[in-house]
Amino acid sequence: CSSIGRVAVSKTVGCGFDSYHPCKIQGNSMAKFSIVGYFKESYDEWMHKVSWPTWSELQNSAIVVSVASLIIAIVIYLMDLTFSTVLERFYNLF
Repeated sequence: CSSIGRVAVSKTVGCGFDSYHPCKIQGNSMAKFSIVGYFKESYDEWMHKVSWPTWSELQNSAIVVSVASLIIAIVIYLMDLTFSTVLERFYNLF
């Protein structure tokens, strides 16, 4: 198959990397899967790898989200009011 005049599809071509095939199963990986192992690994990740916010960080984030939501709601209300006023005046011309 000739590739003259065609752009290489792989992002890693020319870099010396093998292409990544996420759907390709290496060996018998399903034989190693177990429900108990899944829950043990999930618990380990939740307890030791996840960074949980402190209560004060959570409160600060909630305040920021609330204020931003209020500002966006006010902006949308003002835009709606402006457009309805402009369109009402426009329709009254005819």
